[in-house]
Amino acid sequence: MENKLKEKYHEVSNITSLKDMLNSSAQQHKDRTAFLTKKVKGGAYEEITYAQVKNDVDALGTKLISMGLKDAAIAIIGENCYEWIASYFAVVNGAGIVVPLDKELGKEEIQNLLRTANCKAVFFTQSFEEYVSDIEIDYKIRMKVYGDRTDLNEPLKVSDAEPVKGSICNWEDLVASGEALVRGGDLSFIDSIIDPDEMKIILFTSGTTDAAKGVMLSHRNIAVNVMDTCKIALITPEDRTLSILPIHHTFESTMGMSLILYRGASTAFCEGLKYVNKNLVEAQATVLIGVPLIFESIYDKIWKQAEKTGKAKTLKKAIKFNKTMKSLGMDASRKLFKSIHEKFGGKLRLLISGAAGIDPNVLRGYDDLGLKMLQGYGLTECAPLVSGTPDFYDSKKAGSVGPAVASGEIRIIDKDEDGIGEIIYRGPNVMLGYYNLPEKTAEVIRDGWFHTGDLGFLDDAGWLYITGRKKNVIVTKNGKNIYPEEVEYYINRNKYIQESLVHGYEDDDNEDTLVSAQVRPNYEVIYEEFGEGFGEEEVQSLIKRVISEINEKLPIYKRIRNIAVRKDEFIKTTTKKIQRHKNV
Repeated sequence: MENKLKEKYHEVSNITSLKDMLNSSAQQHKDRTAFLTKKVKGGAYEEITYAQVKNDVDALGTKLISMGLKDAAIAIIGENCYEWIASYFAVVNGAGIVVPLDKELGKEEIQNLLRTANCKAVFFTQSFEEYVSDIEIDYKIRMKVYGDRTDLNEPLKVSDAEPVKGSICNWEDLVASGEALVRGGDLSFIDSIIDPDEMKIILFTSGTTDAAKGVMLSHRNIAVNVMDTCKIALITPEDRTLSILPIHHTFESTMGMSLILYRGASTAFCEGLKYVNKNLVEAQATVLIGVPLIFESIYDKIWKQAEKTGKAKTLKKAIKFNKTMKSLGMDASRKLFKSIHEKFGGKLRLLISGAAGIDPNVLRGYDDLGLKMLQGYGLTECAPLVSGTPDFYDSKKAGSVGPAVASGEIRIIDKDEDGIGEIIYRGPNVMLGYYNLPEKTAEVIRDGWFHTGDLGFLDDAGWLYITGRKKNVIVTKNGKNIYPEEVEYYINRNKYIQESLVHGYEDDDNEDTLVSAQVRPNYEVIYEEFGEGFGEEEVQSLIKRVISEINEKLPIYKRIRNIAVRKDEFIKTTTKKIQRHKNV
C-alpha cells in the first residue's frame, strides 16, 4: 500500500524554510495574485501580487531589525487580514520569533501570554487596541483589516515620526520607513540566514482538555508539513481559497496560508461567517479549508433548501443517477447540481476539513454533489498534519483520516481487545517542545515519538481511524472503555439535537461510573416543526425521548443514564471544538 501511495504523490519542489518558500514563490509568480483584499467592508475584492508581498515583508522585516527587535519575540493578534500575514512573515523570516495569539481570548489572558512569551512588540488590529494599550511592552503596532495598498505605485499614507517605545505606531509607517532603508542599501533582513531547526514560532494550544501550552516550532517543522500536504492534495497557481478560520490556529496558518503561498495560489479574506457564501462567489474560490461545523452547516442548508422548495426527491434521484454514471466512468455532477455549485460561485472543487472529525455521511454527501472533500488529523505540536486522505482516493474510507503523511510514521500502542490504543507519531514536523516546560515536553515526546493522547486504530492498509481522546475515556468498574466521541456521534445525528457533550459520572448507588450527556437542542428545527409555542418542558421531554431511542441502539454499558438539557452554547475554542474541561 505504501509503495502504491508514493507512486501517486503529486510532485513538489523542495523548500527548507518559510523564507525559502516565500522568496521562491515571489520569483516564480511575481505578477500573480497572492491575496484578495478589500478597501472597505462590503466592497469589491482587489488584488495584491506576490511582488508586493515580498516588498512589504522585506520592508517591514528590515524596519523591525532597525528598531532593535532582531531575535525578539513579537506577537500578532487580530482578524484575518493581509497585514496580519505580512507581519507574520516579516517576523519569522529574519526579524524575530513570531507569537500568534488567539483573538477570542480575554484581555487578561492575552496580556498573560504576552508576558509568558516575553514579547517585546505586538501587532494588533484596531479591535484589540484596548487590550494592549495599558500593557508595558516596547512596541505596539496597529494594523488595518481593510484599505491596504494594492498597487506598489500607490504612495503610503504615512507619518514621518519614528516609533517611540511604549506608544502605538502604524503598520504602514513601518513599511514605508523600511522601504526607504532597503532603497538605501540595508540588507540586514533580506540577507539574514535562517536556521531551519531553530525555534522561530511559539503557538499556544487551544487547550480543549488542559491549560494552554506554548508549542515551539521551527521553519523545518512547517516546511516539511507543507510539502507533505501538497503530495496528497493538488493545489495549483490557478486555485483560490477563502480564509475563514482564525489565522493564529496552526491548521489555517499552515494549510490556509503557507501552503497556498507555496503553490503560487491566492487567498481571499472572508468578512465573517455569515458572508461565507457571498465571499465564495465574489472571490470565485476553488478551494475551501474549514472545520466540520462549517461544512456540516452548509450541507444541512443545502438539504433544508431542497426540502422547502419540494426538490428533495428530485435531488436524491439525481444523486442516484450520477452514482451510476460515475460507475461507468462519467461524472455529470457539474451539470446535474449546477444550481448548488453556483451558490458557491460555480468554481469550488475541493473542500479540506480538519481540527475535528467530520460525519462520514456529510463527506460522502459532498462527494455525491461533485465536491471532493478531504480530511486530515493533526495537532498543533505537529505543525499540524499527521495524516490525511489523499485526493486520488474515493470516499469509501469516509470514516478514516487517511494514512500518515509522507515523512512521518504512526503507531498504535497499549491496544485493547478491539485494536484501539493511543496514537503516537514521529516525523520532522514534531515540535521542538513546550516553551519553558521541559517536564511537560518529556511527558509527550519519548524516544522520538510524540504521544498524542488521542485514541484510534489502523486498518490493514495503514489508514488511521480516530475513536477519541485518552483523557476522555470513561472506564466502568468492569473495565469496559466507553469513548464519549462515539456516543456523541449517535446523539448529534438526530435532527432535534444541535450538539452534545458526553462524560462519565460516579453513581454512588451502583458504585460505578455511568454515562452522562449534556445536550443542546436544535431549537430552529424544533420550532419549525412544532411551532414557536413549544415550551421548554416539552423540549426537555422531546430530548429525553430521543435519548431513550438512541439508548436502544447502544450496548447496555454505553447507555446514557443522566441527561442535562442546556439552552446556552458550550464554551469552545476558536475552531469550534467544545472545551471539555470548561463544560463538565
